[in-house]
Amino acid sequence: MEFYPSIEKADIQEIKIFQEEKLRELLIYLETHSPFYQRLFKENNIHIADIRTLEDLRKIPTTTKNDLQQYNHDFFCITPDKIVDYSTTSGTLGDPVTFGLSDNDLERLAYNEAISFACAGIQKGDVVQMITTIDKRFMAGLAYFLGLRKMGASVVRMGPGIPELQWDSIFRYKPKYLITVPSFLLKMIDYAEKHGLDYKNSSVYGAVCIGESIKNQDFTDNILSQKIKEKWDIKLFSTYASTEMSTAFTECEFQIGGHHHPELIITEILDDNGNPVKEGESGELTITTLGVEAIPLLRFKTGDIVKAHHEPCRCGRNTMRLGPVVGRKQQMIKYKGTTLYPPAMNDILNDFNNILCYQIVIQANEIGLDEIIIKLSTEEEHDSFVNEVRDHFRAKLRVSPKIEIIDFDILSKTVFNPNSRKPITFIDLR
Repeated sequence: MEFYPSIEKADIQEIKIFQEEKLRELLIYLETHSPFYQRLFKENNIHIADIRTLEDLRKIPTTTKNDLQQYNHDFFCITPDKIVDYSTTSGTLGDPVTFGLSDNDLERLAYNEAISFACAGIQKGDVVQMITTIDKRFMAGLAYFLGLRKMGASVVRMGPGIPELQWDSIFRYKPKYLITVPSFLLKMIDYAEKHGLDYKNSSVYGAVCIGESIKNQDFTDNILSQKIKEKWDIKLFSTYASTEMSTAFTECEFQIGGHHHPELIITEILDDNGNPVKEGESGELTITTLGVEAIPLLRFKTGDIVKAHHEPCRCGRNTMRLGPVVGRKQQMIKYKGTTLYPPAMNDILNDFNNILCYQIVIQANEIGLDEIIIKLSTEEEHDSFVNEVRDHFRAKLRVSPKIEIIDFDILSKTVFNPNSRKPITFIDLR
């Protein structure tokens, strides 16, 4: 199959040598074209000829989201007339950053998605329904479309929301795969049950899940995917990507983490002091993009805390695999001596069938400590339900947050904001 690059089957040493060659090409390109990195090399007295191996990367300072926000323009390596598409980051944390893509960058993006979808088993001729936006400067939606087109799949561009229309499309065009935020599948199941649709016998075989985690750290199904699969027996594939890296890590059929594509990206996983973590430990994913023309990044800290897995995979790829994101570094919460990330709280709230929607709000109280407020909508009797939710938090996470019950019509407007690409279930007011 053409979308199974031979470098992914090569042995670890070969992959390393291949990446070091690509790294040297990138450093020459940055020194020639990137105002930001020209300055960084100069200020830190870095001679790119001294950077020969992946280990030598540590001689170069890391780049942060803050740098991208502050010096956005200096990261561009091409002139505006070479930019074919403008995208922005989703702006989960602070101002969105502008990314331009050249013609070659769009080609690279399409190739990346094609090899990622092939990893999950999508093939030429399969019908795929995109339940994601392709507009609003959203790079991922465009990437999915280009990737599916490149591999010869048929695309149904439905966009997010409106379960009734999604089902109409499913019964009409018989897609084999969906690309969606996984929590939306629960809304689709709910709609199908209420309207007597025979969803269990639909054409859908699997869904590529974006934006939310569906696995625990040991790759067992988390509560969200358990709830989907209890009702609807379809395969769920995790994928992880970001605008900054224009690269995806998608699971193969063995579902033990997202495979790394060594021809597209160099990865490091670093501790708080910027040193590589020991094998089996989690740290901050730090990436160096390969083959990007407009805005290549060198040692960019993604802010995502992840764990790498190196044992061989039965699919034949020898590349490293990324486990589910533990949390975002800036969203870490210190609560009465316990360190928490929002995904752990999502798991608890997803455990309740009778929560219609929820939002986790973190703020600093008057003495500067983190305070957690859970806003939720439910049709249950309020007082006893609040106690039940709080007991669940105490048992699982050893914390007892403040819980507010809010009318569904009011809360759903902030959670499912039409200007946002995914549900806003976490707000940080610190």
